[in-house]
Amino acid sequence: MFFDNLDKKKRKKPGTKIQWKSCRLHSLDFLDEPRREKAIVVSLEHIRCIIMADEVILMNSMDGIVLQYENELCRRLKTRADQSDDLPFEFRALELALELACMSLDSQVTELEIEVYPVLEKLASSISTLDLEHVRRLKSNLLSLTRRVQKVRDEIEHLMDDDGDMAEMYLTEKNERMESYSSSDPFFQSYTSLPTVVSKSAPVSPVGSVDESYKHERTSSKSSKHGSFRSSSSGGEHIQELEMLLEAYFVVIDNTLSKLLSLKEFIDDTEDFINIKLDNVRNQLIQFELLLTAATFICAIFAVVTGVFGMNFTPPFLDEPNNFNWVLLVTGTFCGVAYSLFLLYFKYKRLLPL
Repeated sequence: MFFDNLDKKKRKKPGTKIQWKSCRLHSLDFLDEPRREKAIVVSLEHIRCIIMADEVILMNSMDGIVLQYENELCRRLKTRADQSDDLPFEFRALELALELACMSLDSQVTELEIEVYPVLEKLASSISTLDLEHVRRLKSNLLSLTRRVQKVRDEIEHLMDDDGDMAEMYLTEKNERMESYSSSDPFFQSYTSLPTVVSKSAPVSPVGSVDESYKHERTSSKSSKHGSFRSSSSGGEHIQELEMLLEAYFVVIDNTLSKLLSLKEFIDDTEDFINIKLDNVRNQLIQFELLLTAATFICAIFAVVTGVFGMNFTPPFLDEPNNFNWVLLVTGTFCGVAYSLFLLYFKYKRLLPL
């Protein structure tokens, strides 16, 4: 879908001078240099477009966000006469793409926050397997969203750090200079007035051909144009405008990234708190096992002593049945004292909070 700066839909193939591989923008990983000679290639979230000085090519035109971009761009182009700013068409289209991308990412972060915080509060009060699995999925979504936000932030920061890229993105000025050059260059006018019929059998000299000399003229004129453009005051003003535009959305996307980092930090703190609680429960189980093991050892001693004196060993003082009660009493007292000594030892070693 093509849109020009007069809000007219087109179906023709524009002269963008970019390779078709740049149109295959399935993800941000396929995005190389964002600027071309006559176009700006944009790949931000669901918005895939090629911005030129007077028109925009939209990819995936049936997508909801792309349709929103289309409608909003048409509305802004219709009402631009009532606005005080004089941003060129390509900056308006780029600004809208950045705005929708930042809004989309921020809305996703807000939805994630609404879903994460209640689960974490519930998990902090009572640990359950279902809540842990839910938090694991949310953390995976958080990391994926963080990578996407970081990618957009890095791209904006990279553009802000390179004045040459920002200068090349001012396509309107380049087109105006190209038109003024073509109208004032007699060689270009004579070239455009040449007939277009070419004989198939006529040989073409690689040295004296018009195409080669024209390309050479175009190359030299481009270098001179770029130098004069970067040194011009109007170019510097528009670079400042683009830099201010990028800075505004850099602040927005940086704030979104800060929310994600805070959310990740909150999840990490909750995980640490859960690990502390689990460690505390495990320590309590170990303490209980230690007490139970000591009590089992004492009971085993009592059982051995009573078994020896009750069945296997018959000293003379056990001829009377009441004397065996003394054996039980002495053995029980010894076991109680031994268990108390165990507890004192555990307290001395700080193995139990006694």
